[in-house]
Amino acid sequence: MITAISRFFLEMKKSFLLHAVAAHFSNGLIPVAVLYLLLFLLSADRSFDATVLHLTVIVVLAVPVSFFSGLHEWLTKYKGAPSPVFRKKIRLSILLFLLSLASVALRASVPDIMVHEGLLHWIYLLVLFAMLPVVVLLGHYGGKLSAGQRAAAARK
Repeated sequence: MITAISRFFLEMKKSFLLHAVAAHFSNGLIPVAVLYLLLFLLSADRSFDATVLHLTVIVVLAVPVSFFSGLHEWLTKYKGAPSPVFRKKIRLSILLFLLSLASVALRASVPDIMVHEGLLHWIYLLVLFAMLPVVVLLGHYGGKLSAGQRAAAARK
């Protein structure tokens, strides 16, 4: 039993990709946050609204891990090669961080932002919904990089 566990952790140590885990983690939370936002808009159940806040706080904490691990991977694996895909991913990651930070800041400054339908309410909704296409594009460009790696490996 101990040998199997030891082998498992040794294999994980060799193959663990922090950037892939961090990126999928934070990018996966945004669609869930939008789902809970829609559930709140349909039901007015405040627990759904609270979940949106909790998820976006986690995203604010997770995006820097994804960003810096991605930069490290780009610099080490790709030697920092300039490429439109990398530039797009860097810009989109910064945008995602700013949008998630803005959503948390708006919610923290106006706790009842979803109840009062003023300008800040609509800005908050726009910010939350804007994160969804950003993570879709981040995933798209990450998939392009991953597919390129697989194709290059297959040619060898």
